[in-house]
Amino acid sequence: MILDGVMLLWFIQVAIAVAFVAVDIHTTPEATVMKWGFVIITAFSGLFGALLYVLSCREPLPGTHELYVAAKWRQVVGSTMHCVAGDGIGILAAAVITSRLGLPMWADVLCEYALGFIFGWTVFQALFMKSMFSSYRRSLTGTFMSELLSMNTVMGGMTAVMVPWMTHNMDAMSPTGPTFWFVMSISLCAGFVVALPMNWWLVDHGLKHGMMTVRPDGTPVPQAAAVAAASAALSGYRLVPAATPPAETPHQAMPDRPSRGKLASMTLVSFLVFAAGFLIAGLLGTLTMTR
Repeated sequence: MILDGVMLLWFIQVAIAVAFVAVDIHTTPEATVMKWGFVIITAFSGLFGALLYVLSCREPLPGTHELYVAAKWRQVVGSTMHCVAGDGIGILAAAVITSRLGLPMWADVLCEYALGFIFGWTVFQALFMKSMFSSYRRSLTGTFMSELLSMNTVMGGMTAVMVPWMTHNMDAMSPTGPTFWFVMSISLCAGFVVALPMNWWLVDHGLKHGMMTVRPDGTPVPQAAAVAAASAALSGYRLVPAATPPAETPHQAMPDRPSRGKLASMTLVSFLVFAAGFLIAGLLGTLTMTR
């Protein structure tokens, strides 16, 4: 079948891309969680993820990483990648678990959403950003809304692709076959694309961090600290003062915090995107079919 050949080529290029990113990223002065995020996103997307890494994070010349990643679009790519990598692990884990429960597709999607959100929020967001807040509890509070808005858009894009494909190709239902992993990978790529505009807004308003630069002394540069401070301020907390940044760090202005009304509006938009994904899934696929 043509699809079998396409999947074979897909998995070959994924293996090559992951090997390149996993080895090359060791020399990039990026935070450890972001390094893991790029490896994970490349495992989902192959050469697309490797290209994102090169264009948005890989230091072009020694000592230039701070300036290189300061561009807004690179910050947004880092934010989206961070979200999809963390959420994707939870989503895939839930999909494997629910494949044995015989749930209808709509329930399967909700389980994937729940576990993806919990893992992305409690681990990839709150746990790895704990140092930017004064405690893990405050980190959970400070990252909740940003993770919610981003996750809604990721899942909206995923659902619109995953459900129709799986309900029209039964081979994609079982995690023991390659079709399942291929479909889930393409669906996560769709979720990444749909989540980009929301992450742009989140970064622009200081509710999510993007790329960071971590030099040998372990001190992140201000664009990470600034957006974390904005998020903490929105939640009513103060961060522990950060160490003095390196002299070569470019100046980053504190993002304007959104009003509560604007945040509520964007929250509604994110749920509408999720709902639109469900609607497309129902029109093009079958939400009541059991796995």
